[in-house]
Amino acid sequence: MFQFAHPEQTPLRRAVTEAYRRDEIKAVQDMLQQAQMSDEERRAADDLARRLVTQVRASRRKASGVDALMHEFSLSSEEGVALMCLAEALLRIPDNATRNKLIADKLADGDWQSHLNNSPSLFVNAAAWGLLITGKLTNAPSSESLSGSLKNVLNKGGAPLIRKGVNYAMRMLGKQFVTGQTIEEALKNGKEREKLGYRFSFDMLGEAAFTQADADRYYQDYLTAIHAIGKDAADQGVYEGNGISVKLSAIHPRYFRAQHERVMTELLPKLKQLFLLAKQYNIGLNIDAEEANRLELSLDLMEALVSDPDLAGYNGIGFVVQAYQKRCPFVIDYLVDLARRNNQKLMIRLVKGAYWDSEIKWAQVDGLNGYPVYTRKVHTDISYLACARKLLDAQDAVFPQFATHNAYTLAAIYEMGKGKDFEHQCLHGMGETLYDQVVGPQNLGRRVRIYAPVGTHETLLAYLVRRLLENGANSSFVNQIVDEKISIDELIRSPFDTIAEEGIHLHAALPLPRDLYGKDRQNSQGVDLSNEHVLQDLQQQMNQAAAHNFQAASIVNGKPREATAPQAVKNPADHNDVVGTVAFADAALAQEAIAAAVAAQTAWRQTPAAERAACLRRFADLMEQHTPALMMLAVREAGKTLQNAIAEVREAVDFCRYYADEAEQTLPESAQGVGTIVAISPWNFPLAIFVGEVAAALAAGNTVVAKPAEQTSLIAHYAVQLLHQAGVPSEALQLVLGAGEVGAALTQDARIGGVIFTGSTEVARLINQSLAKREDNPVLIAETGGQNAMIVDSTALAEQVCADVLNSAFDSAGQRCSALRILCVQEDVAEHMIGMIKGAMNELRVGNPMRLHTDIGPVIDAEAQQNLQNHIDKMKTVAKSYHQIKLPEYADNATFIAPILFELNNLNELQREVFGPVLHVVRYRADELDSIIDQINGKGYALTHGVHSRIDGTVEHIRSRIEAGNVYINRNIVGAVVGVQPFGGHGLSGTGPKAGGPFYLQKLSGIMHWKQPTLSRIGSVDETALARIQAQLHQLPLSQEQKLNLAAIAGRTRLQTLCGAESVLTGPTGERNVLSWHAPKKVWLYGGDLQQAFAALTILAASGMEAIVAADSPLAAHQAGLEGLIRISTDPTAEGISHVIALENLPLAVKQQLAGSDGALVKILPSEQGVDVLQLFEEISCSINTTAAGGNASLMAMAD
Repeated sequence: MFQFAHPEQTPLRRAVTEAYRRDEIKAVQDMLQQAQMSDEERRAADDLARRLVTQVRASRRKASGVDALMHEFSLSSEEGVALMCLAEALLRIPDNATRNKLIADKLADGDWQSHLNNSPSLFVNAAAWGLLITGKLTNAPSSESLSGSLKNVLNKGGAPLIRKGVNYAMRMLGKQFVTGQTIEEALKNGKEREKLGYRFSFDMLGEAAFTQADADRYYQDYLTAIHAIGKDAADQGVYEGNGISVKLSAIHPRYFRAQHERVMTELLPKLKQLFLLAKQYNIGLNIDAEEANRLELSLDLMEALVSDPDLAGYNGIGFVVQAYQKRCPFVIDYLVDLARRNNQKLMIRLVKGAYWDSEIKWAQVDGLNGYPVYTRKVHTDISYLACARKLLDAQDAVFPQFATHNAYTLAAIYEMGKGKDFEHQCLHGMGETLYDQVVGPQNLGRRVRIYAPVGTHETLLAYLVRRLLENGANSSFVNQIVDEKISIDELIRSPFDTIAEEGIHLHAALPLPRDLYGKDRQNSQGVDLSNEHVLQDLQQQMNQAAAHNFQAASIVNGKPREATAPQAVKNPADHNDVVGTVAFADAALAQEAIAAAVAAQTAWRQTPAAERAACLRRFADLMEQHTPALMMLAVREAGKTLQNAIAEVREAVDFCRYYADEAEQTLPESAQGVGTIVAISPWNFPLAIFVGEVAAALAAGNTVVAKPAEQTSLIAHYAVQLLHQAGVPSEALQLVLGAGEVGAALTQDARIGGVIFTGSTEVARLINQSLAKREDNPVLIAETGGQNAMIVDSTALAEQVCADVLNSAFDSAGQRCSALRILCVQEDVAEHMIGMIKGAMNELRVGNPMRLHTDIGPVIDAEAQQNLQNHIDKMKTVAKSYHQIKLPEYADNATFIAPILFELNNLNELQREVFGPVLHVVRYRADELDSIIDQINGKGYALTHGVHSRIDGTVEHIRSRIEAGNVYINRNIVGAVVGVQPFGGHGLSGTGPKAGGPFYLQKLSGIMHWKQPTLSRIGSVDETALARIQAQLHQLPLSQEQKLNLAAIAGRTRLQTLCGAESVLTGPTGERNVLSWHAPKKVWLYGGDLQQAFAALTILAASGMEAIVAADSPLAAHQAGLEGLIRISTDPTAEGISHVIALENLPLAVKQQLAGSDGALVKILPSEQGVDVLQLFEEISCSINTTAAGGNASLMAMAD
């Protein structure tokens, strides 16, 4: 069964894991005790820190200038953020046209003028002048009175000169942080500093590898560097000579806990070779610190290396620990013990930590219990001193290396370490001003090692942005030391004093991950698959659940009912694994279930909204308690990977809590529901969508007959049992299991009040045609397919694009309606980007999702597999080229499809939606952007769309033109979060409203006029159109009272429109999630008398919609005065409309004609009581990754 946990840990390793997300206040209290200094030590540290800071400030004008630059353009300024975005992207863009656009985009709005002469450093003024000049020129050159000669030079040079200037400024910045472009150059450049007493630990620049080719190249760089450093060191030894630091994710493409076996079999031998070579030259080699979820994997490698007899007696094995991690002191205990057990001496570098903003975001996104890092800088400072004392107390086992740029921390370490062996460390380009006061016998006589990056300016980008972020942060010492407004007392203030004054408390602006949405709605509980204790518990509980024999049947009035013989449910990844049995219903049982639900309507409708909401919240809590069992079913019945199974349960929980809140806060007390809802859900989200549909219908006061996809009946059956256990009456919720014919029997029953359907566009059309035969207007909410695209320009970062494309196209084996089907890459970067995607595809593992290392599971069944294979076989004959990865050896007894990438000649080669791990790629020229948007829109779908670009103008242009319900900027395009990215599309992709959005329950509640959500920006009407309406109003043959009523309606439209309105939704840090609305261009206005029709026209015109009317409409006679606001059509049904305002009952024949047409499902709004404009708008959710340029500027700039 499930086997992904490691065997029992040793006590010291167990302590490390236990501290992963420990309570911050308790952790700081512990650290405070361990960090305490004597009064004498504190006095001496204060004096030394004061002396150091005074000297640094005095010699500041001689500084490299980067510290001054960081202060001048701090991250709390618009210019600081623009500078960072520019630095991050400019150097990698190959084409001039896009470079010019980026420069204009980032510099035109910045207030560069205010930075002139604010700083005594020439470097800052040069940068400010350069940015001011380019900013002005790209903005409005004519309106600025720059000196004539300067203007002439720039005008003659134009864009190329601006480009050159900004390029030069960025390279200057890069030069400050990089020791050399090659290791030879770096060694040569370091000689002057070596004479002063500095030593270096070189770092070969390279971010995490995505492909084996990248990993091999970085590995070769390290081999070359060790040889060069070793030869240059001439046997000075580990402590006296230069060394090197290695980033493990750069030399293995899958350096994650989930790939533990690969890491230990592939990376460990290569890493050992590096250490053996370093041992041969007797130089130090440090393993760099990375993200928290890789820490214990690094410790497993350390265990193997330190206990390897081939490395015995070598003191150069180094490891970096991060004081901001709550596990840090326990990691030190483990490493000290590891060294003593093996009679070794390790180098341990203590740093504060460089991934703080990412750690905060991931914990929030994943709904975990607390953060792995401290939320306040002062807590990290205390932790640093406590961990330093631990290291200094283990002289026999470790050689401590203290990396900090904070004068007080440096001084405290100096005092605590008197008479002990250790060294100071700093980052190249940032710490030298401070450490020039420390290094050498004439100062403090301590060795200082500089962490020195080596690489081209292009490879510098990610590293540079991390440094810019750290130092531009307002609380950073490097930023504050150059700010004369900050007194020396404040600057050297001890963290002990800060804690004594402010107390120990969490960061006020950072809610814990589970409290992300405020106290009213708890974030769903995540499962941390990098935590060994979590993995052990999860494995045990999933195996216990898997031992159960699952038997599912329909549940009518609380009793199991079988209409057919039970049949086996097989795991799609292994047909020998029988998960349980299911017995399906027939049409007669379906009708019986509807009768039972209809009979229960009154009782459930009269249940107070608060009690309905309480049932859903209890059900959410029950699902969290049953997470292992629900995950087990998602994996074995639906073929979900473990990670996807967690997401499945969490989304279901989020739906319940969100709709419970909506029922209490949004629905009026008069809301009655629409009767009985048939909820038909798909197999690809067998719990999340099933629960979302059922929970919404119940919350709105409807009884429900739920029919899940026949392939995933077991998990739906389990969920319904929990719903009943949570207090939902068995009469109010019926479960009917079966295939399409059972669904048809349910949707064709005249007693139902509506249908919620998620599935194919074709089936949604059939349901719509069935409902159109009725005289009344049953509700239909349909969420259907998508032909989803992503547009990538040449400013995008290849590694980000690669990760997001793999996730969007192949996660869940591509079986998401939101999955990426079409990737459009600007041709200037296409070769490199597509090559990286293919290389990264090769690293993916297709297989049984019961294993943690599986990235991609099976497709759902043999029919799906065959349909995909047919498409693949056909595309192989027409595509320009293709790249497909390997299947596992055991693929025969399962329904796997190997992920495949087709490069197409043009988009016309893709004719239909493909539901599986198949990606289609086209290249486009920069001047073809609008054409590519038109081709995507021409497919008729409007579900999800992605953009990867650093140019805000390009992003806005695509956003304004693309047809999509969910738009994602600089991130993946899957995994919409309830209430944060409400989900659903329009056109061929569905009817709306969005699931997990503010209108979904209102649609199901039967209320005539909806309530607006809370807006961050209110809408605005078309005042020109309203003026014309007002003018025409006087000409109408109506009474004065009628005209006054119509004038009042015109006034109210200003309060009701959603044109241009926005609602910013609460979500994780590092994202901006915005809900906006888009009015259809034209609406059919049917029936009504002149007053009704003119009232409706007023509402439509105010929001920019054209009214299509028939020749017999009372408005037709007034066409001359309403030109452009109305259009008379001989056949409105042929106008391609998506909405009908029915001011009187629409004839059955017309309804059926609309339902039978191709194209989008037409929504009919019964409007005898007046038009509710809110129901006409298409909702657009836009999720922007605000950290795409390398870090979370707003989070880092937040006051502590």
